Amino acid sequence: MDLAELDLTTAHLADACVRAHIPVRTVGLKPVVPGTKTSGRVLPARHAGSVDVFLEALGRSEPGDVLVVDNDGRLDEACVGDMVVREVQAAGLAGVVIWGLHRDTWELREIGLPVFSLGANPTGPLTLRDRAPEALSTAEVDQWTVTTDDLVFGDDDGVLFVPSSHLESLVAKARGIRDLERAQAQRLRQGESLRSQLRFDEYLGSGLTFREHLRKIGGAVEE
Repeated sequence: MDLAELDLTTAHLADACVRAHIPVRTVGLKPVVPGTKTSGRVLPARHAGSVDVFLEALGRSEPGDVLVVDNDGRLDEACVGDMVVREVQAAGLAGVVIWGLHRDTWELREIGLPVFSLGANPTGPLTLRDRAPEALSTAEVDQWTVTTDDLVFGDDDGVLFVPSSHLESLVAKARGIRDLERAQAQRLRQGESLRSQLRFDEYLGSGLTFREHLRKIGGAVEE
C-alpha cells in the first residue's frame, strides 16, 4: 500500500483507531511548513547530544521511512537542523518527526521535506549525554513508545502512530468515515442542517449516548 497516495487525514485515521478499539497514539507536533504531510515506517533515533545517532539510523533506513527523533521533549535545545534534514532527504526518507525542537527554520522551509516538532530554538545541543542501548530500536514520543513495527502519519492536526499490522483495516475504516463526512458536509452546503441529518430530535430522550445514536443511524461527526 502506497502511504503517500492515501487521501486520509490524521483525524480520519484517529477516528478509525477509536472504532477499531486500538489505542489512539497522537501527539500535538506541528509542521514547520503548514500544509505539509508525511507518512511512512517509523525509523527511531534517540538523541543524546550528537547527530551521530541520526547518521547511524539512516544507514538502516529504507526509502519512504520517517525519522522519528526522541529528544525527551526538551525545550532548552534544538536537536535537528538543516544539515540533518538535507541528509534525510538525500536518503529518500519521507520526513522527520521530532519529540523536541528544530532550528534553521528558514532553511528547512527552503528544503521542503516535511518536518514536525514542538517548535524552534536557535541553540543546538550544549552537552553530551549517555546514549541509551535502545537508541536505534525505540523512540519515546510523549507517552508513546514506537518502533519500526509502527507507521507514522503527520499533517496540520498533529502526528499519529499506528501499528503496521493493522494498516489495511484502519485504512478501510478511515475511508468509510471520510466518505460519510464528506457526504454530510455536502448536504450541509446544500442547506440541510447537521441536526437534521443526524436526527438529533430523535436522539434526545432516547437513552443512548450520542455515539451510540450515531452508530445506530449510520452518522458521523465523532467517534
